[in-house]
Amino acid sequence: MARMHTRRRGQSGSDRPVADEPPEWSDVDAEEIESRVVELAEQDYEPSQIGMKLRDEGVTGTPVPDVKLATGKKVTEILDEHDAGSDLPEDLANLMERAVRLREHMEEHPLDHQNKRALQNTESKVRRLVSYYRGDELDEDFTYSYDVAVELLE
Repeated sequence: MARMHTRRRGQSGSDRPVADEPPEWSDVDAEEIESRVVELAEQDYEPSQIGMKLRDEGVTGTPVPDVKLATGKKVTEILDEHDAGSDLPEDLANLMERAVRLREHMEEHPLDHQNKRALQNTESKVRRLVSYYRGDELDEDFTYSYDVAVELLE
């Protein structure tokens, strides 16, 4: 299956082992994990960065390989419960940030056709994600534009 906007096929990676309970060596209390997740979110870490920090550093020195196995909730669910999550989903915010950077580059270099195409592809992905999130994470009448993205990312 081809990836979106490329001719390449993507590189297959390894899958995580199937597990329905956390390993014995990671016996951190679920409440401690939740408080650490909220603490990291207040330090402006994104959900994916929080997961990596917990995997690498852990809580009180004990690594947490999978937050969902240990607590029964995803990192984003924990953040929503404690009102610590951001308004935009992380993947959409990252794509909007990229689109804004590309648009600013295009204003400086109008003849850069390769980046013009990259901007078109990125904005296409943003519009797809907006329609996916509309109603749940975003307002029903939310529409993407450069000005809206700049305003949301400030």
